[in-house]
Amino acid sequence: MNWIKTLTEDRVPEGTKTIVSVAGRDVLLTRHKGEVYATDSLCPHMRLPLQLGRVDDEGAIHCPWHRSAFDLQTGDVKAWAPWPPVVGPLLGKVSREKVLPTYPVKVEDGAIWIGMKEAEGE
Repeated sequence: MNWIKTLTEDRVPEGTKTIVSVAGRDVLLTRHKGEVYATDSLCPHMRLPLQLGRVDDEGAIHCPWHRSAFDLQTGDVKAWAPWPPVVGPLLGKVSREKVLPTYPVKVEDGAIWIGMKEAEGE
């Protein structure tokens, strides 16, 4: 694991989301209930920004564009673009569920560190 120092932890206060560049990719840092989470900054559904999405009490981030929702810790799909009933079956066939990539986080010495696998961080 290649640990990359990003921001001081005070730059991501409770309830905020911040994008940082890590190993050539945009990573969304989110602080929820005291923990910092790191995910891709784009929803895997249509690759639209997640920074404006809300985080619910259960720790899922909701895409503001198509209402998909993902667990901040695991990236698992909680809801996948809940389409209207008329077009849902058709669009569901062309838009398969995809997890939101997540990255390990550690807060150490007042800084937020993101873990990248060696191949990702090179």
